[in-house]
Amino acid sequence: MASSSPNSNSSSGTTATAATRIQSSSSEEDVLLQIQRKRKRMESNRESARRSRMRKQRHLDELAAEASQLRRDNHQISTSITITNRHLQGLEAENSILRAQAHELSQRFQSLSDILGYIHTNNLGACGIVDDEVVGGGVRATSYDHFLNPLNSLGHHVNQPIMAASDMFQY
Repeated sequence: MASSSPNSNSSSGTTATAATRIQSSSSEEDVLLQIQRKRKRMESNRESARRSRMRKQRHLDELAAEASQLRRDNHQISTSITITNRHLQGLEAENSILRAQAHELSQRFQSLSDILGYIHTNNLGACGIVDDEVVGGGVRATSYDHFLNPLNSLGHHVNQPIMAASDMFQY
């Protein structure tokens, strides 16, 4: 029995050494596996960061291109507004001139109407009107003395309206 016990001691010592070796080899494998996993994660993280930087750079490039396009559009719209405002100012000036001309013509017409009314009501007998005829709701004198109708004294009877051209009122 005494001989078996040293045998059992030596075999258990070998077994313990083998177990220690197995534990140390498995822990070495675990350490190597952890190192490999850590390297893989680091590589994956580097690749992810690179892709993120690339996406960020693409996004910045797109934003810069969009900003540039918006600046061009803004400049074009601003130029268009400036041109339209100048055109509007020209039209307003022309409109002002036309209003002044219309007012002047209205005053002239009123003055001529007043003169004709005065002549018609106050001087019918003195002006030599021989006969009146009603034409289109108005009275047309058929014969005037040569002071009121100088063409009549030449033997012409003119009964046509006076036409005005649109360009005769431009300055």
